Amino acid sequence: MEILECNDLHVQVNRYKQLILIIEKLHSFLDVNILLGEFCLALKEVYPDFSFSLLLSQDTYNHSDLPIIDLEYDSENIAAIKAYATGELQFEFSSSDKHAIIYAPLKGKQVTYGVLQLIAVDTTEFPANEVEFLSLLAESVGSSIENAHLYQQSKQEIANLQLINETSHSLNSNLRLVDTMTYMSEQIIASIDAQEVGFFLFLNEQVNVKILPGSTPYFYTKQAQIYIDYIKGKIELDKNPIFIGDSNLQNIKSKTSFHSILAVPMIESEKLKGFSIVMHKEPYFFSFDTFKLLQSLIHHSSLALTNSMLREELEHMVITDHLTKLHSRKFLDDKIQWSMKESEEGTFILIDIDNFKELNDTYGHQVGDKVLVQVANLIKRNIRGEDIGARWGGEELALYLPGVPLDRGAAIAERLVKKVSECSDPHITVSCGVSYWNKEQLDAYNYLFKRADEALYIAKGTGKNRVVIQKDNIRVS
Repeated sequence: MEILECNDLHVQVNRYKQLILIIEKLHSFLDVNILLGEFCLALKEVYPDFSFSLLLSQDTYNHSDLPIIDLEYDSENIAAIKAYATGELQFEFSSSDKHAIIYAPLKGKQVTYGVLQLIAVDTTEFPANEVEFLSLLAESVGSSIENAHLYQQSKQEIANLQLINETSHSLNSNLRLVDTMTYMSEQIIASIDAQEVGFFLFLNEQVNVKILPGSTPYFYTKQAQIYIDYIKGKIELDKNPIFIGDSNLQNIKSKTSFHSILAVPMIESEKLKGFSIVMHKEPYFFSFDTFKLLQSLIHHSSLALTNSMLREELEHMVITDHLTKLHSRKFLDDKIQWSMKESEEGTFILIDIDNFKELNDTYGHQVGDKVLVQVANLIKRNIRGEDIGARWGGEELALYLPGVPLDRGAAIAERLVKKVSECSDPHITVSCGVSYWNKEQLDAYNYLFKRADEALYIAKGTGKNRVVIQKDNIRVS
């Protein structure tokens, strides 16, 4: 087919009216995928006898039904690469095959997005007015693509700012540590489509790391330790964020290996507190914009993380006895009152170190403190997670066992008395008073304490190193 030059002024006017309509339509689209589809339809209408392809530099478009090809820099298509690199039209002619090809760069003000390749068969050259028409069309498409990209980028930036603002607001709402990190993990997974998210806190002058709550279960597996150790080493070395598009770590031969890895240090007051790791199995899954978003999220979470840790540390100090590391008496009081409202039964044990004054007088207060710690440690090793050990006052300790009947509670007290006598150094003994409550009888926590105190008084007055149980009647064992 031969291209006829449009010398007729009327035909040229109509041609450029068509160009204006196409340009106006393309500029109305702010979705790049839709824009490219409409451009292809316009090309088919304007050049029904030509074949064409869009050689695009970014393979980020949903174009399964469009003639779009990735523009590869090592391609043998020299003319296409030259058009892309120079931003100028390039031509190819073949006298043997009788076809002509024009390469028109799709150029915006900032960058060139690709090249339009238009092939005309049975043709040896393109007329000047057709070249001008194609040049204007390609330039308009490049400008439309750029506008759509800028619009999408601005929308994403606004969304990212909203996400960071909402995250900062939520994290500064006095959340507990587990809630803070769980919220962060959910935000990261939702915003950047991560498969695994981990948070790690440095311990012991950065020798070890602790996995924080909110980390996905994978980071508690043996396989994850390879990634954790690798990132820990790099973060310690230069304290900079890490972007890995396609990891090739040694010793990772599992089919579940992760290729895309992002890591961001958590720094507060210029001190390295820990780091986060985000991973995906596909290589080059995360974009650089995603990397920047993650850095912003982690930066804004670092203060909230520190605040949560300090708040929980302060709370722990308030409810913990400094010497024995058992709970405080106030904490014990509150928990027993709550238990007597919510549970069915419970056993209370009051523990007193026998002859403690003589121990202090003989060995000194430091040894007395050491003995208190020994007994406290024995209590901690012999109770369940829901049981409460506390410093009652002076040489008296206490133990509350929610949901435990009297016979089991008495057995625990007996075992404790035996353990102290066997394991203490210097050798000491303890006496225990045990009381009990259940829902079937009207009771109050101050009476529960009083009964245990009365039982302990009897234990101390009847030989010590023993357990006395008081329910309705006193029973000495």
